[in-house]
Amino acid sequence: MTSETNTQAESRTLRVLVADDHAVVRAGIVALLEAEPDIEVVGQARDGEDAVAQALALLPDLVVMDVRMPKLTGDAATARIRERAPGVRVLVLTTYESDASILSAIEAGASGYLLKAAPAEELIAGVRSVAAGEVALSPAIAAQLVARVREPAPASLTPRETEVLRLVAEGLSNRGIGERLYLGEATVKTHLLRVFEKLGVNDRTRAVTLAMERGLL
Repeated sequence: MTSETNTQAESRTLRVLVADDHAVVRAGIVALLEAEPDIEVVGQARDGEDAVAQALALLPDLVVMDVRMPKLTGDAATARIRERAPGVRVLVLTTYESDASILSAIEAGASGYLLKAAPAEELIAGVRSVAAGEVALSPAIAAQLVARVREPAPASLTPRETEVLRLVAEGLSNRGIGERLYLGEATVKTHLLRVFEKLGVNDRTRAVTLAMERGLL
């Protein structure tokens, strides 16, 4: 092999930092990655702060990041790395697949989100994809995000509808609400019917309860 070929081969090697607070899990990920001829593990971090420090010092192509770690969460570490070293990409690898965790990681700047239970081939492919500037999501995670995007936007109430519903919550009748707001009973009833339609309910109690659950009251 010529020196030129050697240089080309070296340029294709992906430099990866692995961050996970569980030593056994971290060792397993490292062993899996180092078995690939085009991947080199250049560092291992045991917590979020360590991950940030090593990422800034080593400037790897990619950080494989756990979510729940001591000192600094994976999301916070990802945000710091992406802010200070935007050329370093982050692939989140975790056991958690809640909507909040996924969105938090993506908002922090992660380019991929895979589950630790995913097949080895999926992890390796994810590392290569993210390092190449692409996005990597496990099928389960992608399905969750699609479902979330397809959810109807939460109903919003007008200021007057909110006012009427707040007085319902205080126990006032339609007449009492009308007297308080200087509205006719028919107008109060119209506002309530619109609230019921927006919230998908058919009674006053459920309207108040659902509005409170959604933070509308």
